[in-house]
Amino acid sequence: MQEEKTVTLLEEVRRDLEEKKLLALRRRIEHEKAADIAELFEELNTEEQILIYRLLPKELAAEVLVEMSADEQKTLIDSFSDFELRQVLAELYSDDTADLVEEMPANFVRRILNNCPPDMRRSVNELLKYPEGSAGSIMTTEYVRLKADMTVSEAFDHIRSVAIDKETIYTCYVTDAYRILIGIVSAKTLLTSPVNARIGDIMEEDIVNVHTHDDREQVARLFDKYNFLALPVVDNDDRLVGIITIDDAMDVISEETEEDFAKMAAITPGSEKSYLHKSPFEIFLSRIPWLLLLMVSATFTGMIITSFERALAASVILTSFIPMLMDTGGNSGSQASVTIIRGLSLGEIRLGDILRVLYKELRVSFLCGITLSAVNFAKIMLVDGLLLDNPAITPLVALTVSLSLLVTILAAKLIGCSLPILAKRLGFDPAVMASPFITTLVDAISLVVYFSIATSILSL
Repeated sequence: MQEEKTVTLLEEVRRDLEEKKLLALRRRIEHEKAADIAELFEELNTEEQILIYRLLPKELAAEVLVEMSADEQKTLIDSFSDFELRQVLAELYSDDTADLVEEMPANFVRRILNNCPPDMRRSVNELLKYPEGSAGSIMTTEYVRLKADMTVSEAFDHIRSVAIDKETIYTCYVTDAYRILIGIVSAKTLLTSPVNARIGDIMEEDIVNVHTHDDREQVARLFDKYNFLALPVVDNDDRLVGIITIDDAMDVISEETEEDFAKMAAITPGSEKSYLHKSPFEIFLSRIPWLLLLMVSATFTGMIITSFERALAASVILTSFIPMLMDTGGNSGSQASVTIIRGLSLGEIRLGDILRVLYKELRVSFLCGITLSAVNFAKIMLVDGLLLDNPAITPLVALTVSLSLLVTILAAKLIGCSLPILAKRLGFDPAVMASPFITTLVDAISLVVYFSIATSILSL
């Protein structure tokens, strides 16, 4: 439904542009959501983007700029006069400006900071000091701060005087004279309390907060756990320095999820551009490092096959089952790794749970292995042996393949569940130990297992 609306809006906008009905065009888009306008801009050329952007009301224009891709932002900023840039920046919150600056080359950064209001420039410079990936790097310094000795009536007067410049007023933060966070009070509590009640008497003192250097992904999980709309950020002295809002937390979750998917698919995480906006060379650069690494690592499987060349020559039929063994082992390892990586990401599995995880996956792998081995034995004897009338198929060959399959599945699932936890313990992203890496490792192990069992059972 939303996609149809976007297509219709695009057609109407293009018609207005062709007929030069700029007033009608302004009326058409000024009531649209910022995210929808940013999505619309993806289908327009640079000249059309610049023209339409200049038709937008100032506040909406700032919101649209935040929603656009880095390349589109760069194009628009390059087209702005200093006066236009100052107008847009005046409507942005400090955290949005900091995000904008982080995506820009040095010459754009200097121009943006030179045209920021002094207060915003200080806030942006302060935010940029925090490490990338920390809570401090995604917080905003624009929040409502109250004093414990205020009355509800005085609090409302204060909120009215500052609300226009604050990112949210639904939760207010109570601090002492040294900016130490001592409580929070919601808009609902203020509205339902007597006007002469003291803030210190109605505030909530059981506060969940985070520190500036906490990992932003862990912070984002707190929003899901507690259903917060905003979360206070304090420094090492417990002084309130900013807040993180739900929209910033959602952005973090989205970015981290995309990054994990990229790593699990053996793609180096890159820019925030969509697929259609990336050049073939950019896509090549994100894929080739892993492909090279996996290609080199796959040479070990070739070395293993070569070392058992005599066994294969003695029983050529074994060769036909190698793809099935490797694929099943890789799939089994991938199932376990993806499950554990998800559990680690959501905080459901901790580093100390490795023994519990191994024990559980051992039982799961045994059940899977027994089932697949039994089905495989029957399939080899009935289909390959009887229906296809292959004289090379014997009960010993079927037993060799099925037993190898059982051991391969056991090894694959144990490797798949343990490597992500070990990676996490060593300080690496568990997603790195996902499907491609584990599949390559399991391929090598499955071949060693297969040929070792074949040599023993078939006396090769």
